[in-house]
Order: sequence, then structure tokens, then C-alpha cells
Amino acid sequence: MTSDSPEPAPRGGRRWLRVLALGVAVLVLSIAGTGWWFYERLNGNIRTDTRTADELRKYEAERPVSVVRDAQNILLIGSDNRGGKGNGKYGRDTGTQRSDTTILLHLQANGRGATAVSIPRDLMVDTPGCDRANGKRMAPRFAQFNWAFEYGGAACTIRTVEKLTGIRVDHHVIVDFTGFKKLVNAIGGVEVCLKESVDDSDAHLRLPAGRQTLRGEQALGYVRARYSIGNGSDTERIGRQQEFLGSLVKKVQSNGVLLNPRKLYPVLNAATSSLTTDPGLDSLKDLYNLAQGVRNIPRDKIRFLTIPRQPYTYNKNRDELVQPDADRLFRQLRLDQPVSVTRSVTSTADEDPKAVDRDPYQGTTAARDICD
Repeated sequence: MTSDSPEPAPRGGRRWLRVLALGVAVLVLSIAGTGWWFYERLNGNIRTDTRTADELRKYEAERPVSVVRDAQNILLIGSDNRGGKGNGKYGRDTGTQRSDTTILLHLQANGRGATAVSIPRDLMVDTPGCDRANGKRMAPRFAQFNWAFEYGGAACTIRTVEKLTGIRVDHHVIVDFTGFKKLVNAIGGVEVCLKESVDDSDAHLRLPAGRQTLRGEQALGYVRARYSIGNGSDTERIGRQQEFLGSLVKKVQSNGVLLNPRKLYPVLNAATSSLTTDPGLDSLKDLYNLAQGVRNIPRDKIRFLTIPRQPYTYNKNRDELVQPDADRLFRQLRLDQPVSVTRSVTSTADEDPKAVDRDPYQGTTAARDICD
């Protein structure tokens, strides 16, 4: 008697299919588990600055409001915290921190461009009344800009920037010495080109003249060095920092880091382990969404510039704003309008070392080769 039913598969064949299915399932779960482990590790690296968030909420009524939807303003604070491993040689950790590098990063809506504005540490500004970490209250005062971070922390710095510019700071990120070194090492160093050799004991930096790639300690020393390079002004140091960041961005975008998991993970690990952020940026998902919004910005649309400034009338070792240029820049950023940047001109040795260019928007773009 015949039957149209298919013959049953041999038991050995069914067993092989079950083993194959089980193997595939184990492989998928292993990959997923590894991915989850990497995610959790990177996510756990990020430190959340809840104190600043709590402090800012108390002053919400006096803070400026966001004007343009989808545009973002992020305050990047480079802390000189010496408490990390290997940082003791830069000075004694006294329990306070200074912000020698502060950058207001404006991200235009729809990914049209990015403008990073350096705020000089020596700029004389009106700081609001701020609460210190020890609970004591500081009265408002007219002082150097980096005084706000040293005595009032990130919240005082953010409120000072908002008072100065009228721009709402949506997020903040703090990076210390150790984090900076880790990030530079993770991308294989950043190339610079020196016209003259450098020997700076304060920055612990000795470099020959010429083109070279800086890593870790050397990179940190380069962006911190002041009196041993150029005319010794803080303004010129800010220019070098901007160029260094531009070169760093260029390398990350051009050597396949973002598309190569083997290259990307060390960079993400270094970056996340060095960051202290507000609660709105304290997860890998938040940072990924931010990166998604800026990764396609052309390098010539990523601009670095310095607030229009000049020597302070009563002390040439300090800075003051150049008006109305500064207010015009703040208005353009606040309204998400394009800011044109032209390459700055370095003052000669016969000029005041902190003299401002006639062009109020000194700066450069990430596309510029630091050795040009």
C-alpha cells in the first residue's frame, strides 16, 4: 500500500538539525551577551553630576530659555583636577579645581554646523551668587572667569556663562587630565607641527621642532603649555587648543574609527571613562544620539573661535569683552544663525601679547591641518 505522506527523516538527521539549531541559538545569545556586556561597561563608565543639576534647578527662574528648537548648547569644561593617577606631578591636589579650558559648543538644528567658542580663563566677568560644595554662600562679584569653577563648581560656571551670553546651556561635560590623555591615546595620538623646539618644565614638555604625533603626557603638556610657545599669551594657547581639537576631530572622522568596532570600542571606553556629565547625557544611548546628530556635519562646518576680547583696561594680564562684537556673536548663537570664521592673525613680538585681532571672530575650522 502506497502513501503520499513524506517519509520521516532519519533520526540521525533530526538530531543533527537540533544540534545545529542549538548551536546557532547559543551563538546568537553569546553575541548578544557580549554586546550587552560592552554596553553596560561603557554605560557604567560615565559619572553623573547630580549636584550641578540640583543646584541649577534652584535658579531655574533666572536662567535664559531656549529659543530655537533642536539646537543645543553644551558647555565643555576642562578640569585641572590633579587627583587622578599620574597627575601629581602637575601640582598638589588641594581639593579645588580650575577650568583652564572652557568651550561653549553650539550645535545647529538639523545638523547644519557646529561652533565651539572658547572662553578665556582670564576674562573678567560678573559671577552670580553661588553655593559652594561646603555649603557656604558666595556673594556675586566681578572676577576672573575661571574663579567660578574653582569656588562654585560647574553650576556656578554654567550660570556665569548664561549671565554673560544670554544663551541657555542645555548640557555640560567635564573632562580632567587623565581623561584627556586616555582619549588621545585611544585614537593613536594627534599630529602637530612645531616651528621651534619646546622645553617647558611647568607643562613637563620637551619636543623637537617639526611634524610629530603627540600621545598622552606629551599631548596634555602641549595644550597646557603657555610661556614656552609663541608669545606666551593665554589667547595664543587657546588657539593651539582649538587647532589640536580640530586635528583630533579630523582624525576620528577620517581613519574609520566610527565604522570599525575594533577601533571604536577603545575610543568609547576612553571617552566614557573620562566624562562627568549632567543627567541628560549620562548614558551611552544619550551620547550616541548626540553623536548621530553631529557625525555627518562637514568638517568645514565645524568651527572653533574665541570670544571677542582685548586686554582689560585696569590689568593687561586679564581680558575684557570687545563690544558690540561679543553681543553680536552671542545673539547669532542664541538664534542659531550662521557665524562666519576667518583665520586669526598672530600678533608680533613688538605688539601687546594679548592684543586682539581686528576680526572679532578669530578662529579656525576642524578641516584645517594643524601643520598648514
